[in-house]
Amino acid sequence: MFVELIATVFAGIACAGIIMLLNILAGRRLPKWIMPVAAGLGMIGMTISNEYTWFDRTADRIPDGVIIAMKVDEQGWLRPWTKIWPYTKRFVAVDTATVRKNANLPDQRLADLYFFGRWSPVNQAPMLFDCAGARSALLIDGADFAEDGTVADADWQSVPNGDPILKLVCET
Repeated sequence: MFVELIATVFAGIACAGIIMLLNILAGRRLPKWIMPVAAGLGMIGMTISNEYTWFDRTADRIPDGVIIAMKVDEQGWLRPWTKIWPYTKRFVAVDTATVRKNANLPDQRLADLYFFGRWSPVNQAPMLFDCAGARSALLIDGADFAEDGTVADADWQSVPNGDPILKLVCET
C-alpha cells in the first residue's frame, strides 16, 4: 500500500513535469491551471491502474501448488467505468499440495484456503469438504476428530452446484 502511494505521488509529479516542459517549449503560453490538473489526472490514472493490476500482480506471486479457485469482480456507481470493465477486488486460492484425505471417509477432503482482498491481509483457514454431499465446514477454531476420522463438531454448510472451490478440492 505504501509503495502504491509513493507511485501515485510520483505519477502526479511526472505529469506536472511534462506539462512544465511543454509550457517552456510553448514560450510559457499555457494557462497556469493546467499543471495541477495534469498532476491530478496523473494521480487518478495511477490509482485506477493499480486497482486493475492488483489481481495480476498478486496472482503472479502465489507459490506453486496454490490455485486460484474463485475471484470476485467489483462494480460500483462511484467508479462508473467499472460498470463496463469490472476489476477483481478479492479472490480465494486453494493449497492443492496440502489437500488431505482419510481412507475411512473417501468422499471428504481437508484443504487450506487462502482469502486475498485488495486492502486486507491474507487470511488462511482450513476447510473440510464433503464431495458426495456437496457441503463444507470451516474449521477456523479447530475441530475434534473421532477415531474413525469424522469431525464431531463441524458446522456443515451446503454448497451450491458447480461451486468452483468444491470442484477444485474434490478433483485434487
